[in-house]
Amino acid sequence: MTATLLATKRVEKPWGSHHLWPGFPDPAPGGEKIGEVWFQSPHPEGPELLIKYLFTSEKLSVQDHPSDAEAQKRGLPRGKDECWLILKAEPDSTIAIGPKAPMTADELRESALDGSIEDKLDWKPVKAGDFYYSHSGVIHAIGSGLTLIEIQQNSDTTYRLYDYGRPRELHLDDGVAVAELTPYVAPPAPGEVAVGRTILVEGPKFVLERWTGGTRDIALPEGTQGWLVPVTGSGTIGGIDFKAGECVLVEGEETLHAQAGSDLLFAYPGTARM
Repeated sequence: MTATLLATKRVEKPWGSHHLWPGFPDPAPGGEKIGEVWFQSPHPEGPELLIKYLFTSEKLSVQDHPSDAEAQKRGLPRGKDECWLILKAEPDSTIAIGPKAPMTADELRESALDGSIEDKLDWKPVKAGDFYYSHSGVIHAIGSGLTLIEIQQNSDTTYRLYDYGRPRELHLDDGVAVAELTPYVAPPAPGEVAVGRTILVEGPKFVLERWTGGTRDIALPEGTQGWLVPVTGSGTIGGIDFKAGECVLVEGEETLHAQAGSDLLFAYPGTARM
């Protein structure tokens, strides 16, 4: 049984921001914009999940990600399902998730080349507290003016379909090949299963729980890792103090003590809750 406070990696992005989130120092005046903060595992073999904060001042590219099967066809270890919890949003912030209407592969390619894809996507208004699960293959784009937490399979494979004229490489062959060409349908979520315990995601690639503060025992199966992400509040686990803006990697059995009023996420690989 161990608990490890994870180190962070700041990632510069053209769509990033000079104004981050409490707990994350802003970049130096005139410095490059920070788009992501990753929580890095100390294990060299590479964990199954990755936790990030994202900070956007511009739209991210229109993109998709491969499934496990499609990734492995390409010699990659895994695909990428992901989900987002919105922490802060400007009044006009949006996220595009799926097309408005069914498309053909040829239509997707052509609209990516001529830019009309932007108008064919379903741009949903978002606000703080909203949650979305984006499975592999879903065409999506995170909009501007957002701060969010992303929980994802540990893959950096992104197929960029359209980038608003920014001079970055596109990946149309792979992106079209793996794309889901029908409107997005949100997967069912169990919701609150006990007082202070809500299941936001239950498979197929990982489970994401949301907990309130208090004391709770955690028992992970042997070989399974869990990621504790305090959205607000603070506490201790396995002798490690934590606070909002940090992430703790948990293994085995531990007792969590969280400040009353805390808002905690807990993610682990699998298809069903502990």
